[in-house]
Amino acid sequence: MALRMWMYDIAREQTPDADLLRRFAETSLAAGYNAMGLYLEHRFAYPSVPWIAGTGALTPEMVQMLQREFPELQVIPLVNLLGHFEGALYAEDGVRYAAERFKGLQADPLNREFGVLAELLLDDVLDVFTSEIVHIGGDETQQISLLGDRASEVYGAHFGRFARRVAERGRRPAIWGDMFTSYPEALSAIPKETLIFDWHYFEPTKPTTAAFMEHGYDVVTCPTIQTYNAGWMHVEESEANIREHVEVQAEIDTFGICVTTWEMALFGTYETMIPAIRAAGYMLQGEVEEGRLLKSYGKESESHEVWARLMGVDLPDCGGIFGHSDIRSSLKCRLLLYGNPFLLWLRNREDLCGEPGTKALAILDHAISVAPNAGYRGVSEFVRMAIEFVRAAELAHQAYAERHVGAAQTHLMVGRQIFESLEKIAKANFIRFGGSRADIERCRMAREHIERVMRRIKQYGDESLGYLPSFETITHPNFTPYDQGNWWLINTWARE
Repeated sequence: MALRMWMYDIAREQTPDADLLRRFAETSLAAGYNAMGLYLEHRFAYPSVPWIAGTGALTPEMVQMLQREFPELQVIPLVNLLGHFEGALYAEDGVRYAAERFKGLQADPLNREFGVLAELLLDDVLDVFTSEIVHIGGDETQQISLLGDRASEVYGAHFGRFARRVAERGRRPAIWGDMFTSYPEALSAIPKETLIFDWHYFEPTKPTTAAFMEHGYDVVTCPTIQTYNAGWMHVEESEANIREHVEVQAEIDTFGICVTTWEMALFGTYETMIPAIRAAGYMLQGEVEEGRLLKSYGKESESHEVWARLMGVDLPDCGGIFGHSDIRSSLKCRLLLYGNPFLLWLRNREDLCGEPGTKALAILDHAISVAPNAGYRGVSEFVRMAIEFVRAAELAHQAYAERHVGAAQTHLMVGRQIFESLEKIAKANFIRFGGSRADIERCRMAREHIERVMRRIKQYGDESLGYLPSFETITHPNFTPYDQGNWWLINTWARE
């Protein structure tokens, strides 16, 4: 039987409890999956390396519970043993393993101490998980290029070593396939029993999948439900991506398919993903008729389907920042991730204060009115409040430029209130469905920055510096009074 698997991205700030894991397992079996992947990174409490896992990480006891209560479902660990190691590298105990100090997400494969650490992590996973398949990572290790001509050799030796370690324990190793396109020579060091997880979200999978199979490897193709690049989800693109992989499996008989889901931080919530995960499972069994994802929401209720169409089809159709892209959502990142919510105003105010924003607000108001519960409603409210914040910031900018300091502060008070409301939504996401604790802190930080900007405007909006700093400057975290030339910005040698 082909592998039919979906992957739960615990690493992106998720905090599952036992009941939530049970719900995912039950959903998986009901949808026809025979495996559920748990993507770990630093969100697993490795018994041998306790300093890696933060508060609320997945525990060995939770995994053992899943395996005991759902023996017919293969629970597959996806551990990272080189790239995407940032959760360890940015802890004080892990700094010494980094490929570059305070940069990137990759450990140093030539660091012998890191090799010992990686062995401990892998052995812990092998001890806790009973699955036939154990995934050892390997994707997006771009810093391997620092090794120049040795990159292929070192990459192959590193992952060949761990693949053999898995095989020696009587299990089947798996590895992501993307780096072999840049370093094909490395493939010769990977044991033939290794499964290649070949992920393609925006381009055809058949060329690389067929090439891996020609080299003698079994391949699991990996589409994704596209949420990380959306306000919520790109429904049509997700469905097309999954359908293409199903067609390739039927044509060239791949080992299986793994439907990935990524990044439910930044105000996503897996609560809104369950119908899509279920629909993907049906598609892996050949139910690939048009509109399968939306129909799955319709099986929940009419309001579920209306909401999903509004957020997953109509909102992206507004274009601009709402449209489909192959990168992480600019709206989410600029509002929350980079520590300065005014970046969204700076880069996207034309869209968000213009016709696309007005069109989006009408869609979002409709979505909020039909949202089936608070979890769904919070997703729509987040996008709506992002637009409202930019519009409030633009009004503050206009008032500031006209030297109306009080009016500028009043408009920014709206922005502060927006982040107070978003913080409550983030807390609810955490409580309801194991969502991101970091989102709560991001909202607090944004609110504090807005308050800081309000103080700056009060203090310096009267041109007491002898000049009026631009709104872009005074809202930036690096604003420095009397640095009229913004040396921190214009001198590239100063950008640390």
